[in-house]
Amino acid sequence: MYSNFKEQAIEYVKQAVKEDNAGNYNKAFPLYMNALEYFKTHLKYEKNPKIKEAITQKFTEYLRRAEEIRAALDDGGSGPASNGDAATATRPKTKPKDGDGDDPDKEKLRSGLNSAIIREKPNVKWNDVAGLESAKQALQEAVILPVKFPQFFTGKRKPWRAFLLYGPPGTGKSYLAKAVATEADSTFYSVSSSDLVSKWMGESEKLVSNLFQMARESAPSIIFVDEIDSLCGQRGEGNESEASRRIKTELLVQMQVLMVE
Repeated sequence: MYSNFKEQAIEYVKQAVKEDNAGNYNKAFPLYMNALEYFKTHLKYEKNPKIKEAITQKFTEYLRRAEEIRAALDDGGSGPASNGDAATATRPKTKPKDGDGDDPDKEKLRSGLNSAIIREKPNVKWNDVAGLESAKQALQEAVILPVKFPQFFTGKRKPWRAFLLYGPPGTGKSYLAKAVATEADSTFYSVSSSDLVSKWMGESEKLVSNLFQMARESAPSIIFVDEIDSLCGQRGEGNESEASRRIKTELLVQMQVLMVE
């Protein structure tokens, strides 16, 4: 029965791509969203890990495209913005060496991320965090209980995958995140928002994508992005740059993918 969801998703994708290529972005966007809903439903029932991985990859691609279209339409444009003009700095592509199967650009990005990321298995207990009782209680219910008792958090009780900790500097946000990682026995990734910004066109999105991919490879993991408000203001602001919009889109895409994995 669940194969019907995949077939329906593919049909919507065909229509969406057709409208997209024709420049009918107002029609393409809802078609992409319909396809994503059917893909999401199919992933809940798919048991084959290889098929699930392939569909998740396609889901990410179509979601990214849909977000690009939505961002452009929200700004009052007729369609997605271009990839930048000739005046935009672009990192030259590195040709892979013979016999080297890995993407050298990807390895370079990961190397840069590794130098900026604090990756650790923290040893911070709840009792080490002074005060913040309501925040600790909320995080225990939303993160720790689903990890320890996953059988109770299925269907509509599916746990959250993303949290926003807010408050002035020094109030214990990063310490809380470390406590969550300790209690959940997870790898803790701590990165500053400035480490995800590059002067090269298109590289910031790749940094975000690689960060999430690295976290998946060492799952279970918790990613803590410090000062994320400086990176992710409200979309559509008058002074918003194209690079900033691209980073927000990639973050949204990666967080959406977490919800279906």
